[in-house]
Amino acid sequence: MQSLMISVSGVRGVVGESFTPEVISRFAAAFGTFCGGGTVAVGRDTRISGPMVEHAVYAGLMAAGCTIIRLGISATPTVQLAVEKLEADGGIAVTASHNPPEWNALKFIGNRGLFLSESDVNTLMEAVRDGSFQYVDHMHLGEVSLEKNFNNEHIKAILNAEVIKPDVIRKKRFRVAVDCVNGAGSRILPELLEELGCDVVKIHCEPDGVFPHGLEPIPENIGELCSTVVDSGADIGFACDPDADRLAVVDEKGIPIGEEYSLVLAAMLVFAHQPGSTATNVSTTSAVDFIAESFGRKVCRSKVGEIHVVQKMLEYNCVIGGEGNGGVILPAVHYGRDAMVGAALILQLLAEKEKKLSEIVNELPHYHISKLKAPFDSQKILDTLKKLQRNAAGAEIDTTDGIKMLFPNHWVHIRPSNTEPIIRVIAEASSKQQADEIAAKYLAMVTA
Repeated sequence: MQSLMISVSGVRGVVGESFTPEVISRFAAAFGTFCGGGTVAVGRDTRISGPMVEHAVYAGLMAAGCTIIRLGISATPTVQLAVEKLEADGGIAVTASHNPPEWNALKFIGNRGLFLSESDVNTLMEAVRDGSFQYVDHMHLGEVSLEKNFNNEHIKAILNAEVIKPDVIRKKRFRVAVDCVNGAGSRILPELLEELGCDVVKIHCEPDGVFPHGLEPIPENIGELCSTVVDSGADIGFACDPDADRLAVVDEKGIPIGEEYSLVLAAMLVFAHQPGSTATNVSTTSAVDFIAESFGRKVCRSKVGEIHVVQKMLEYNCVIGGEGNGGVILPAVHYGRDAMVGAALILQLLAEKEKKLSEIVNELPHYHISKLKAPFDSQKILDTLKKLQRNAAGAEIDTTDGIKMLFPNHWVHIRPSNTEPIIRVIAEASSKQQADEIAAKYLAMVTA
């Protein structure tokens, strides 16, 4: 247990080390008990370890008396939507998202299609530690139903969202380059784009789990997509991570606009059509505040983690939300980060603006974010954060998640990761050099 990463993002570990069949089935059985031995939808990304993990999950769920809806290779947002629409008692997405290939994970989904709350995660983890979950006898074992591909239903839900006008997008006949890193989005994202009348140029869209580059959809990992956009004369490029809940965007010049701006662009469109506020986490770019203010809207900030953002969205009835890692949440489809939703919203924005993406981006404030990370010792980090807070003269302090120090012309946010044994330092400033220098300065401070 100590070598696993456990958080509101689920449980993660290295396959064959901390993440073993015994551990996986134990967590699955505890979750099956949490779901009352009911119906649980299970989908996975394309990792090589996926089938092993999936079957260990089945064993644990069946031992708890659950009926399993097998979704096969599915994006995490597809699993979430399936739980909601099929009225299942819960769901498990087998995916380690952006973690390296040797990792895998279980993301636990409640009966509303939302990730478990912090208190529910704590309840589940106590059951795993204490063994206070129930195995049924041989006459009451669960079963695996026939596989159900939910991609078409997911695409239909996006096309039916009020703010999306498929016919408007189709008339533009956009050429779109897409890199799905051979992950779970390799089928559904191109299929959605084709439904929207796009000429799709695909790279790394074979769902075989052979990842061709780094898994986070950040500029240093999507160079081939940038080249493909230019070489193919595409209007835009999209990249997602292995479970397709995060989206990065490349403009028609082959320039990555940064995963922070996926939410910004989506919010521009939604705010133009619907009244209401937005929610995002404390690490997300201030460009979200700029867009919200230009429409007279409010930004609600939360801890990092999808469920924390979703809880804010529900509290304030937000019409759009997400995180600065490329996660876009449109409640009209479902309450989950969704690369497919983000792509559709941004294409709708392009169609309505009748401008090139680079021109739209140039109208936005030019903030630059630097994101650094390093291994950490949890107790040392807590002491360091307290020291930083005591000595942050001239800064507005936000302790929603770790510590965020807001200065007149920049901010820096320092927090332990939910998904890796690292400390994250995020800095935003008006120039890349300044952001890089600030992030490096504070990383050195917290790791000294």
